[in-house]
This record gives sequence, structure tokens and C-alpha cells, in this order.
Amino acid sequence: MFALTLSAELAGVTNLRPNDTEENPFWYTFKVQCTSCREDHPKPVGVSRFENNEMSGSRGEANFVWKCKNCKRESSASIMAAPTPYEHTEQRKGQKILQFDCRGLEFTEFIPEGEWLADGLDSTSKFTVTDLTEGEWFDYDEKTGEEVSIKELKWELNRS
Repeated sequence: MFALTLSAELAGVTNLRPNDTEENPFWYTFKVQCTSCREDHPKPVGVSRFENNEMSGSRGEANFVWKCKNCKRESSASIMAAPTPYEHTEQRKGQKILQFDCRGLEFTEFIPEGEWLADGLDSTSKFTVTDLTEGEWFDYDEKTGEEVSIKELKWELNRS
């Protein structure tokens, strides 16, 4: 099992999460490495918890299936559950956002592309955060008259 862990500084917002529903699936983007030969996949890959791919030899399904071009081994990964929102109370503490069952591959880096959502901490404001790739985001909460932000994003992939 692997876990994607986030630590960040949230100001004026809470409940940071990917916009990930069956109607609008989020594609988690990772760099991947084969655990057999240590070959890196040439490009980042997208994994959706709502997409299932068949594994060869009738071994079931997984959210991501990859055959390494170097050693020809087939590997797979599945997202175990819906993402856990990052709360304001978790400030700068690592919190598990997502858990994976990886077989024959390892995710080596997470790229936070895609649409993220956050809620106003002291208001009912809803924010659509479209870019976390730079490691920070700023906006303005009309209901509180305050600037809101997400800073010091740190993503880690760990065995759990």
C-alpha cells in the first residue's frame, strides 16, 4: 500500500480536495517506476478511481495497468477509496489524501494538475482552485472581505 500525503498552509479556507465525482472524474497525475527493473515510465500518467482496466491473464481489473517496455512485466495500481479532504486544522501536518494498492510499480512523484475545491473557513464561500502546480494559490473571499490562500504545498508518496 502507498499513500499520497499532503502538508500545506491554508489561510481562510479548509476542506481542500480534488473535484472527483463519477460525473466529473479527477485524473491523478504521477511519475511511475517499474519495481522490477527500475525503469521510469517516459511520461507522467493519469489515474482515475472510476476507470477500470483489465489485467492480462484474467487477473482482474485495476485503475491503472502498465506493461514496462524494458522488462515486459505488467504492473497495476488501484485507488482504494475516495480522497480525504485536507482540513484547516491539519496545518503543516502530513495528512493522507489518497491510498493505493500498487503491484509491480511505484509512483515516484505526484503532479497536482486538475481542478481542486476548497471551502471558506469562516464563510459559506466555495472556491474552485484550478492550479496547484506552482505550490501556492491566492483568492479573495467576498463574504469575509479577506484574502484566502493555500501555500507551502508539500506532496509525499509513502508506503503505508
